[in-house]
Amino acid sequence: MKRFISAALCALMILGLTSCEQQTDEAPQVEPAPPFSVLDDVIEGRRDIYVIVKNLESSYWQVIIEGARDSSDKYGCNVYCSGSYSETDWESQSRLLDEAVAAGADAIILAPDDSVKLSDKIDEVYATGTKVVLIDTAANTENYDICFMTDNLMAGQQAAAEMIRQLYAKGHDDSEKLKVGIQVGSPSSQTISERIAGFLQYWKNNAPPNWEVIHDIKCNYGDLDKASECATELLEGYPDICGVFGTNNGSAVGFAKEVRAAGRTDVVVVGFDYSPEMAELISSEKYTASTVLQRQYDMTNRGIGTALELLDGADIENKFIDTGIVVVSRETLDDPDVKEILSHN
Repeated sequence: MKRFISAALCALMILGLTSCEQQTDEAPQVEPAPPFSVLDDVIEGRRDIYVIVKNLESSYWQVIIEGARDSSDKYGCNVYCSGSYSETDWESQSRLLDEAVAAGADAIILAPDDSVKLSDKIDEVYATGTKVVLIDTAANTENYDICFMTDNLMAGQQAAAEMIRQLYAKGHDDSEKLKVGIQVGSPSSQTISERIAGFLQYWKNNAPPNWEVIHDIKCNYGDLDKASECATELLEGYPDICGVFGTNNGSAVGFAKEVRAAGRTDVVVVGFDYSPEMAELISSEKYTASTVLQRQYDMTNRGIGTALELLDGADIENKFIDTGIVVVSRETLDDPDVKEILSHN
């Protein structure tokens, strides 16, 4: 993980791009996380697994929850789930961690909203002897048992490669001056930092010098209405914009909605995950869009299975498991790997 953190910071400093942390917008107020609810029947004598996700209302996280629900029957355990309504609401997640420990959780599956601010709380939970499995996002601590997530540095590089490929396919050439905009969901997620770092590293080494990434990185703080506002600001504020990169599900949704609403068939959209909005854009012959598809179902499904193995005394050497990605475009919709992952979306 330290390799990813260092690479992310270096890329951002070398390229001198501003981050959304420098924006003056305040994060929207969100509803506190609800109590844990059981995902299947509770059976006496089984292990109790508590799952905490980043955004209960996101299509991406609903797939995570599906993976957890299926694990209850597959592995024979009781699975409880809750999470925040915004990917910046780390305070709610901190409270949920305390509640899970107090309820006697045998293991906790956590996708941290804030990789830094939750690290002390994760240390506390780990010290109780509760097994801690991280999914989707790492934390700034070594006090966890295992992490199932995308190699986000590499995923960001793949997103940049796909953006360059699609821009060339649209007919742009090396001599043309064009701009690409970026939107993020959270200013404090290590996952997002790594994706941006990978994107910028690849772009710097492979994109033509005249192709510029806009320094004004927009942040929506996990709010879908704000994601649409950010998309509109980039599309209207930069007339020569030819591509937009949404680093997470909500950001990609914002771009997909506003590009379609504005009829901007000239703009390439590259996002993460697979929402109805991105699916519609990808399948359309009028627009040009791709998305980096993660295996988030596997993150919880494998995470819960591994937590039970740890509780039975298993010794696991590798604390980081890359669950892998595929890049989805109109040309790859029929690929077997894509179809398999989309079966859970």
